[in-house]
Amino acid sequence: MNILIKNALTLTVNQNNDILENSDIAVEDGYIQALGKAPDTFQPDKVIDATNQIALPGLVNTHTHIPMSLFRNYADDLPFWPWLMEKIKPAEDHLSAEHVYWGAKLGILELIQSGVTCFSDMYFYMEDVAKVVRESGIRACLSGVLLEVGNLGETFLKAAIDFHDSWDGKAEGRIKVFFGPHSMYLCGPEYLQETTEEALKRKTRIHIHLSESRQEVADCIEKYGISPVQHLADLGMFECRTLAAHCVHVSLEDMELLEKHKVSVINNPTSNMKLANGFAPIDSMLKKGINVALGTDGSASNNNVNLFEEMHLAALVNKAVNDDAESLSAKQVLRMATINGAKALGLEKEIGSLELGKRADLILLDANKPHYFPRHNPVSSIVYSAQAADVRTMMVNGEVLMENYVVKTIDLGETMREGERMAFDLVNKTKES
Repeated sequence: MNILIKNALTLTVNQNNDILENSDIAVEDGYIQALGKAPDTFQPDKVIDATNQIALPGLVNTHTHIPMSLFRNYADDLPFWPWLMEKIKPAEDHLSAEHVYWGAKLGILELIQSGVTCFSDMYFYMEDVAKVVRESGIRACLSGVLLEVGNLGETFLKAAIDFHDSWDGKAEGRIKVFFGPHSMYLCGPEYLQETTEEALKRKTRIHIHLSESRQEVADCIEKYGISPVQHLADLGMFECRTLAAHCVHVSLEDMELLEKHKVSVINNPTSNMKLANGFAPIDSMLKKGINVALGTDGSASNNNVNLFEEMHLAALVNKAVNDDAESLSAKQVLRMATINGAKALGLEKEIGSLELGKRADLILLDANKPHYFPRHNPVSSIVYSAQAADVRTMMVNGEVLMENYVVKTIDLGETMREGERMAFDLVNKTKES
């Protein structure tokens, strides 16, 4: 389908961060064919009038556990380790494919409504997450979680290998499959090396939690005599392009290793604050040339998957922590939520900015609301003023998934009902065990 978007204020987030007034965006066969002014020869099948709307690249949420929408508001106001080991893990022991399917559908519905066109996920029963991705039209990089618990390590690894070989490149190319070892504290050294070898064979990426808590770092130093970052580097994991979620407690030496090995760091400010894990030194990382993107983490440690909140917090937290009002500008944060996320996923040539020849993954925000006035700076308005509820229309691969706030690919009522049913089924099973 050919789609013509007219009269938008367009934030391209290209190399020059160009802003186009009263811009046309011509979409043909899923790709952007014109920006600024559509050629007279362009014949649209559909015209979208974007007067008083802001067009920008779809947001990229680079660290989620999307089926954990079922745990929203379930285990709040707890320290990290009791939260994880005493509340979340016992409930996850009762997960089924059906739980994950409806949890993923509930989470992906929220992603679509809040302007996320691509997400990177790590969880169990990943085939069922992939089914929802295929049905919903969203783009995703999916990693089956890898754990060495009991004698299940090899079972998890075989499942991850099979998942990659079955699903990578599926759903019209919208699905990419990575390997997802949970962390260095739930995966032993040999297991991490084996995972790395399998990922290298398939020329894919690794998605892992890294240096999230003080205890993780202290335990690693006590056990191996080095930091978690140095530990993974020594094991050869960074030979794969790696997404490292959190990286809250990292030294200067750690940051140099991350930059040297082109590791992308995923900042999750809400989750890090809620679990009292601290503040990642994002300004220092960016100044060292590390690619930093944004993620929400799962709804168990965030309570939503709203990347507009993460943008807002990322800018404010770094200013406060660094005593520097110039730390992390709105322009930098918008790039973290778009093109930096695409780069972390190896998709920067396809998505993350609005440019000719890139895929039409974009969103339209209704800017005809009081919190957008006066219109001094549109980039600042996105980072400091915009709300997820302002997302009016969004498309992936040129397919409209939501128009005028109506999601076209997921039944809203059914998904909320089944998500609620699955959540309480899990809670009840946990209480009975």
